[in-house]
Amino acid sequence: MLARFRPDKFLLLLLVTLAFASLVPARGSAAPLFDRLTDIGITLLFFMHGAKLSRSAIVAGLGAWRLHLMVLATTFILFPLLGLGMTTALSPWLDEAVVAGFLFLCIVPSTVQSSIAMTAMAHGNVPAAVCSASLSNVLGIVLTPMLAALLLHGQSAEGNFFLSALISVATTLLLPFILGHLARPLVGGFIDKHRSLVSRADRGVILLVVYTAFSAAVVEGLWKRFSGWDLISIAILSSILLGAVLLFTRFIARLTHQSHENEAVLVFCGSKKSLASGVPMAGALFAPAQVGVMVLPLMLFHQLQLLVCAALAQAYGRRAEANANVSGEKAHAV
Repeated sequence: MLARFRPDKFLLLLLVTLAFASLVPARGSAAPLFDRLTDIGITLLFFMHGAKLSRSAIVAGLGAWRLHLMVLATTFILFPLLGLGMTTALSPWLDEAVVAGFLFLCIVPSTVQSSIAMTAMAHGNVPAAVCSASLSNVLGIVLTPMLAALLLHGQSAEGNFFLSALISVATTLLLPFILGHLARPLVGGFIDKHRSLVSRADRGVILLVVYTAFSAAVVEGLWKRFSGWDLISIAILSSILLGAVLLFTRFIARLTHQSHENEAVLVFCGSKKSLASGVPMAGALFAPAQVGVMVLPLMLFHQLQLLVCAALAQAYGRRAEANANVSGEKAHAV
């Protein structure tokens, strides 16, 4: 039971990175160097994301297109609406930086790895989960800047936020993603064979982005701007948001008479937000000093969703096994 609530190792590495950036931020001549390394790392990250995307997995899950639309609607419509409603209602008690970061959390795409893992644990439709999560990330490259232009235009000094954001995301994220997917016949075998190595590189890039972002934010006075109450506010808002989305996706799945397998996809793909995609997107969309502020709520939500969804996926899995045993007993009796 205790292992279920234990923070994962990557979260601990993120906290160490955050603490190191707070104590020893990259400043002066080191800051441009880390900015450049971050750009290279983000490009490599999305190249690998594109190369990991299997066309056969996409084809296998494409049949459940209604399910995919529900997942996408949850990710890019329900989440932003809930975030906007919550922050508007509580704006007198929330710092502007908390509001901005929380809204950014609401507009990033779903996770891929953990969504698929949770769906598999819940005995759900894994091919459909692969397709939904992958589609969310691909469309998020365009939809996240669009939503940022609508909800977060005040965070950018650019006059035309959407155009500049779209150009930045297209060159930094979309182009490497497409090139990576086109290169899959050449590099896909290596990536599939060395998934653990690719995963470590993936996380290493995220840690680099977090260090660079928080360094710039600390130099600009991040911890003078954020208080303990701000962190508590983010935790409370994230808990309410996750609970509301989980209840809504389960309700919609029952309302539309989804099978257990498809309900698991909707619940576990629709309720997730991707740290792996969100951090690089923030780096492409916002000034370096703003990125640390923007991704802090996403980091907290990431750990919360892992803890809650892991417990929920186990419950779904036990229910599926119990139903299978009952069906087996009935078949045997007949």
